[in-house]
Amino acid sequence: MSKVLIIGAGGVGRVVTYKCAQHPEVFSEIMLASRTKSKCDAIVADAQKATGHTKMQTAQVDADNVPELVALINSFKPALVLHVALPYQDLTIMEACLQTGVHYLDTANYEPKDEAKFEYSWQWAYQDRFKEAGLTAVLGCGFDPGVTSIFTARAAKHHFDEMHYLDIVDCNAGDHGKAFATNFNPEINIREVTQKGRYWENGQWVETEPHEIMKVLNYPDIGPKDSYLIYHEELESLVKNFPTLKRARFWMTFGQEYLTHLRVIQNIGMAGIEPVKYNGMDVIPLEFLKAVLPDPGGLGENYTGQTSIGCRIKGIKDGKEKTYYIWNNCSHQAAFDETGAQGVSYTTGVPAALGAMMVLTGQWGGTGVFNVEEFNPDPFLDKLGEMGLPWQEEVGIDLEL
Repeated sequence: MSKVLIIGAGGVGRVVTYKCAQHPEVFSEIMLASRTKSKCDAIVADAQKATGHTKMQTAQVDADNVPELVALINSFKPALVLHVALPYQDLTIMEACLQTGVHYLDTANYEPKDEAKFEYSWQWAYQDRFKEAGLTAVLGCGFDPGVTSIFTARAAKHHFDEMHYLDIVDCNAGDHGKAFATNFNPEINIREVTQKGRYWENGQWVETEPHEIMKVLNYPDIGPKDSYLIYHEELESLVKNFPTLKRARFWMTFGQEYLTHLRVIQNIGMAGIEPVKYNGMDVIPLEFLKAVLPDPGGLGENYTGQTSIGCRIKGIKDGKEKTYYIWNNCSHQAAFDETGAQGVSYTTGVPAALGAMMVLTGQWGGTGVFNVEEFNPDPFLDKLGEMGLPWQEEVGIDLEL
């Protein structure tokens, strides 16, 4: 039984809080903290009512402020900090964990606020410090990155002698009824999907223009969807940890209406992250856009359809070529009925809570900074279904890629 501090009160924070509260045998005391305490209060009230967990509290904290974080951690004394706020805050929270001697887990790798670029180098640089402190830092324990990386680790452990081709496929076939909305923080989401594409092939990165490469892929229980090659952070760690990969790519579905809105946003400069002067004030266009777009945390009600995310892998087993597909489908409506959050938040929050459980129960461990594929995938996947995200696998199928 352990205390856990959850930082971040968006849709993912809501799901994580619910899931931790469902397991008081592991998470004996829960604190939810964010910049806006009223959001935390509302989530904790709902989670307590749904689960009956009695030892839950809230706090206000500025996650950009290391001394504030240190003071909060020292006062609550958690065993682990579960960070589901903004990726800009990864380094300050990691720093606070080192200063207070607690384990760390996040769902997305660090990116600087003033540059649309994300990579693991900043967090990997903490390896020696976490090792010397005797602490575990778990990076990227959402769905993608997270479960997709653990799916890949399962494939390497149980299905292949060598993996050669990896394609991560991410489909959101849901309908929230809005003209344009993002399924998680708009600022992060738009920065991510408007970057140039990038994939790994023959020992080097190949760069593409945004949405330059498209394939129609079929998703289980959904059917054919336009799927675009984009860059996603788990590719960086997967090609490092599975060096037999000759090619690794990431595909995400986008509807034409979404892409049209995105092009307009870019063309009129609203995706910009450099300040512009307006009435004598510095305004960052993307931050203003975030303020006027629908709140992703409020999309759950009447959100129909489902997500389908998985890994399609080709390689060698016992000297023969083998194909393998492992995936999860998640219903937006079922996620909302359980937690009050839509499926994209649910698929990120459930693995984060489960990853924290793995660390706190000793099934994942070690000192230093780890990407999730470096841990044993079996205990995590043994519990993922009962935590709300059942997965399926098929062997010997046409991967379409």
